Amino acid sequence: MAARGSQCCLTMATRSYSCKNNADKNVSFLGLGNMGGPMSANIAKKGYKVRGYDPVKETLDAAAKRGVTSTSSIAEAVKGADVVISCLPSSKIVLETYLGEDGVVKNAAKGTLFIDSSTIDPNVSRKIFCVAQESGKHFADAPVSGGVMGAQNATLAFIVGGRKEDFDRSLPILKCMGVKQFYCGEIGSGLIAKLTNNMLLGITCWATCECMNMGIKMGLNPRVLLDVLNNSTGRCWCTEVYCPVPGLIPTAPSSRNYDNGFKNEHMVKDLELASNMALGIRSPVILGAMTTQLYRVIESRGFGEKDFSFVYKLLNEEIKNK
Repeated sequence: MAARGSQCCLTMATRSYSCKNNADKNVSFLGLGNMGGPMSANIAKKGYKVRGYDPVKETLDAAAKRGVTSTSSIAEAVKGADVVISCLPSSKIVLETYLGEDGVVKNAAKGTLFIDSSTIDPNVSRKIFCVAQESGKHFADAPVSGGVMGAQNATLAFIVGGRKEDFDRSLPILKCMGVKQFYCGEIGSGLIAKLTNNMLLGITCWATCECMNMGIKMGLNPRVLLDVLNNSTGRCWCTEVYCPVPGLIPTAPSSRNYDNGFKNEHMVKDLELASNMALGIRSPVILGAMTTQLYRVIESRGFGEKDFSFVYKLLNEEIKNK
């Protein structure tokens, strides 16, 4: 657990960064999906030499078209890398990726900096950090906020835990992918902050869906209702940027059939991690625990692959079980 009283420091990007500003020119990127694909491409655009690995061939091929050199294994990807970045779906996969026989720690050179942007159990990051330190390598947890749109537009926020010198070293590369970089303190602190944020996001999205559904069913024009909310005290990120009602915000997943967003199954995973974290310190999360169960209902009905704002469709009674 992060020490009490530790502060979160924000470093803002004030200029464009490229590999010319940084000694770390060779980057390995592991996990090239909806988030990792555009993130790795944005690093390559800045002149870094980026090698990537993903077990899904189609994903690997797509990244190759965006300037990322394909590799056939984790070991091949990290060979000769100055920095290794990962963006993976679960704690188990992150552990295997870093500590397995074909993994990052055993195959990367001494002095390599590892940056994990997955949203996982903070204890997993602490374990990898210790192993990396013992082998002369460096590790930081750096989960992101901003979603797929943020990854595509290089407007992500990175929430970092680890040694301050590793955070400082990571900044030039992080600034290729995002506009905000928070240093939160010791290893695991970035994940604690990210899980706290995602529990709040899950709660506010569900509340937005419930209230917009209520107002629309009472006969309000959806666009007028959204305008009222965004100019009133109910305004939040889910009304301003991520409206769950289709057709009101063109860039929101709801306007593209809830596809290619933050999957409901990933929201369930993050809420479970946050709930377990809260349980460990006996911190009441009444709304958080309830919201976790509600998103599990969406997943149990066969819609785990849809964006988590798909809950609006369930509340609107427009879907049936698959």
